[in-house]
Order: sequence, then structure tokens, then C-alpha cells
Amino acid sequence: MERPPLAGERRVEFKLPLTESTANFNLEKAVCSHGFFMTAPNQWDPLLKTFKRPLRLLDDVVSESSVLVEISQPLECCYLVVRVFDMDTLSTEQQQSLTEQVRRMLRLSDTEEKNVREFQELYGEAKASGFGRIFRSPTLFEDMVKCILVCNCQWSRTLSMARALCELQLELQCPTPTETDKYENPMTKFAPITPAKKETTKRKMNSQQKSRNVAKRCSEIKSAIEAEATLRVDCTETSIDIQEASIAGFVNEPSEKTDLPFLSSMGNFPSPKELATLDENFLAKRCNLGYRTNRILRLAQGVVEGRIDLRQIEEDSREASLSNYMKLNEQLGEIYGFGPFTRANVLMCLGFYHVIPSDSETLRHLNQVHKKKSTIKNIQQDIERIYGKYEPFQFLVYWYASSLDFFQFCLWTSFLSNYVSVLGQKYGPFMKNDLER
Repeated sequence: MERPPLAGERRVEFKLPLTESTANFNLEKAVCSHGFFMTAPNQWDPLLKTFKRPLRLLDDVVSESSVLVEISQPLECCYLVVRVFDMDTLSTEQQQSLTEQVRRMLRLSDTEEKNVREFQELYGEAKASGFGRIFRSPTLFEDMVKCILVCNCQWSRTLSMARALCELQLELQCPTPTETDKYENPMTKFAPITPAKKETTKRKMNSQQKSRNVAKRCSEIKSAIEAEATLRVDCTETSIDIQEASIAGFVNEPSEKTDLPFLSSMGNFPSPKELATLDENFLAKRCNLGYRTNRILRLAQGVVEGRIDLRQIEEDSREASLSNYMKLNEQLGEIYGFGPFTRANVLMCLGFYHVIPSDSETLRHLNQVHKKKSTIKNIQQDIERIYGKYEPFQFLVYWYASSLDFFQFCLWTSFLSNYVSVLGQKYGPFMKNDLER
């Protein structure tokens, strides 16, 4: 389903051909295949079956200029349609940069397509369902930061931190004149005006007030969502039962308009250059990152200063051999804060599928699905016994078996968090932090 352009709308449109090897590509299945598609600034519209997010016109180390991009797949067509908003023309370099980012997110390379075919031949259930691609970010840096964000927290916290980083990026790019003039140092405009001692007292009072109001807020938001859950599709009103919302349909409020809610409150995912010079205390408080702040800052600084070569890491990952895996795993281990779980997730994003990142969710999956009373000490042995026969695609089989369970686990918190952001201006602020406590 394609939306016609609005009156006065500026946009450039180009086609991204699907080769013969990607003839069975399905945009919805490629996007809604991994939890990263739920994280800001990504937005999937389940009615129009379009994917939207800001992308940088050039490399994120060179350019900070972002544009809103929408991707759709016309029925029975051998191409994707890429729409770039608020642009009249695109240079060859800009179109090439956007194309490379789209292809990276959707894994539209010959190597990735070869992996999909080999995996589906090995695991027939995946072929029947069209599963084989794992959605990822347009840049390796964004993948690496989000792999840090999933560590040691609930999924709702990961979503919250990712969104806060995107809100911060917009603030860094678009400071208001009054804010800029008010402070000698532009960065201090983000610091609290209230003195430290009073700020502590004020925070305690606010926390108590939030706790008293959270039950009432939840009730109000639930009523608001139910009231807004009648959507117009092709001029026909269809009532959507929130309790029966599909996996692909919970992310953000579908809209027939291009003026997406996040555009007024959220920017792109911040680049290394945008993060590298930020004050650590400010970033920790602004985005509620906790101990992750130092790791993210040191990663960004390493990229900007040239000590961490993301291009070379990507180049070395083009052949997913065991020797390359060992080499890259060792390199990533030299980056501060990149432990085994984070490294395994980053390497999965790079196309290495023979290692399954292990955490509490993995333990839960082994217990519920395979009736294994695994522990941290023996989890790798149990994983090898169950999934070793699917080498080198152990992670894909594991993810296929656990993804539905995973999405059901985070469905409500993700849906509520994103829907509240859409209705925020209409129904007032919602204390998301209280839900996470």
C-alpha cells in the first residue's frame, strides 16, 4: 500500500532494484526480525508496511546532515522504493550513501543472500516462513552502541535509552537561539538550573508525586489508546483490539501522514562525532545510561580519533570464516567495556551466526522450550548440544525458535512506550521511569 504525496510535500524518490537472488525478499519480514527495529529512531508502519527513519546523507563521521527516509515494497515488483523527504534533488554521492545504508539494514548483499539460501536449505521451517535475515542498523557504530544498551537491563529500559539518545541528537543539532544566547558554553544549556542541594530535594518530591500518580496515568493512557485504536484504512474504519495486536503492528501509531510524531521530538541516532565531546555526567543524566555512559563515550572517542577503525572491521567481516571471527572477537575485546555478550551481539550484526549471545533470556529460553535447567557455567555446553548441528547458523535457528517468545515478552512495554510518545502532546506527559522501577 502506497501513500500519495501530500500537497506541497517535497520529496525525492528512487528505486533500489532487487536482484534475481533476492526475488523472494519481503520487506516486512526483513525489518520485523530483530528487536533493534523497535529502537529509536526506527519506525515500522504495519498498515502501509513502510519503514521510516532518519539517515545521514553521507558517512556519519563526515556529515551530520540527516533526512527522513521511507522504504516500501510495491506488490509484485522487483525493487524497493526509497523516498527522501524535504529534498528536491540528490547528488550521486548522496544517493549512493543512502542506498548503502538501506542495503546494510536489510542485508541486501550477495553474501547475505547466499547465507539466507544456505540457512533455509539447512532449516526448512525458516524457508517456509521466509525467515533468514536479521535486521540491523544503517551503521556499525549504531549497532555497537545498541549492543551496549541491551546489557543488564529490561527491554523497556533499552528502548528508553535509545530514544533519549535520539532526542539528544536533535537538541545538539537544533538548539534554540534563546538557549544559545543564555549560556556562554553551549553545552551548559542542558545542565539543570536548580542548585544541586535543592535539585536533590526537588527530585525526591517529584519522585513521590510520580509514584502517587502513576496508577492514574496508566489508566488514562490505556483509555486514550483504546479511544485512538480505531484506524482508518482506505476510508474504512477498522477497530483494532490492543490485546490481539500482531507482532508487526505494535510499533508506533500508523499514520497516513508524513508528519511523523517523532520528527518534532526526536532526531537521528547520534554519530561518534556528536557524542565524543559530550560531558560524561551530562550524558549519563540526560539519557539515563548509567555505567554504559563511559563505554559509549570511549567508543565514540576511539572512532573519532582513529583508534577504532569501523570500516576495517566491516571489511574484515565480509567473509564469515572462523579465523575472521577469532580475529574480530580479539579486536573487539580490546575496546573498553566490550565483554563476551556484547561482542557476540556485535559479531552477529556483522554476519557471524555460529555463536549465540548468552544472557538471562537465553537461560529462560532453554528452560521453557528445551526443559534445560541451564546455568551460566554450563549454558554453552547445552547450547552446543541443542544447536551445534546447525553450524554455522546456530544463532539463526535459536533466534527463529525464540523470537516469537521474545516479541511476546516485550510487546506490551514496547507498544505502550511508543504509543504514549505519539499521544504525549494530546494527553500530557507519561512517567515512563515509574513503570521501569
